[in-house]
Amino acid sequence: MIKRSLLLSLLLVAGGLHAQDQAPDLAKAKQTAETLCVGCHGADGNSPVPVNPNLAGQHADYLFKQLKDFKGWNGKPAVRENPIMGGMVAALEEADMKALAMHFSSQTLQPDSSKNADLAKLGQNIWRAGLPAKGVPACAGCHGPAGAGLPAQFPRIGGQHADYTEAQLKAFRDGVRKNDPAQMMQTIALKMTDPEMKAVADYAAGLR
Repeated sequence: MIKRSLLLSLLLVAGGLHAQDQAPDLAKAKQTAETLCVGCHGADGNSPVPVNPNLAGQHADYLFKQLKDFKGWNGKPAVRENPIMGGMVAALEEADMKALAMHFSSQTLQPDSSKNADLAKLGQNIWRAGLPAKGVPACAGCHGPAGAGLPAQFPRIGGQHADYTEAQLKAFRDGVRKNDPAQMMQTIALKMTDPEMKAVADYAAGLR
C-alpha cells in the first residue's frame, strides 16, 4: 500500500513537472512581440499601419493557426505564402507560436472605425443579409453580428483595419491566400465586386 502511494505521488510530481515544461513562455513571447513583431503589428498587437492587421484581442487559436500556416513543416511548403511572414516565423517553434498567439490575444484592441457612411450602409446590408442573388451568405453567419468571429476557424473582424480586410478578400478571390476552411472565403470572394469588398471592410472596421 505504501509502495503504491509512493508510486502515485511520483507520477503526480512527474506530471506536474511535465505540465510546467509545456506552459507557454509568455515573457519570451512579449519580448518577441517587442522586437520581431513591433515594426508591423505594434508591441501590443495594434498595428500602426492599416495594411497590416491588428492582432490585439484576436482569438489565440486563430493566431496560432495562421502562424503555423506561414511556416513550412516537415519539408512541405507553407500553407499561407507570404515572404515577409515566412521569414518572421522561420526560427519559431510551435511552442513559441502558441505563446505569441496567447500574448497578442490578451492585449486590448484599439479598433479602427468606419470612414464612409455610404460604403458602411452597403457593407451593413451585406454583413447582415449577404448577397442572395449571387449566393453570397451573410458575413454575420460566421463572424457574428458584432464581428467577434469563432476561435480557430473564423477571425475577429470587428475593429480590424479596413485596408487589411479588403486586401484579404481580394487575396482570397485571386487565389493568393488559400488557407480558409473548405475554401469558404475563396468561393465567397469570387462572387464579390471590389466595391462590395470595400464596403464590407469599411463596415466591419466600425463594429464593436
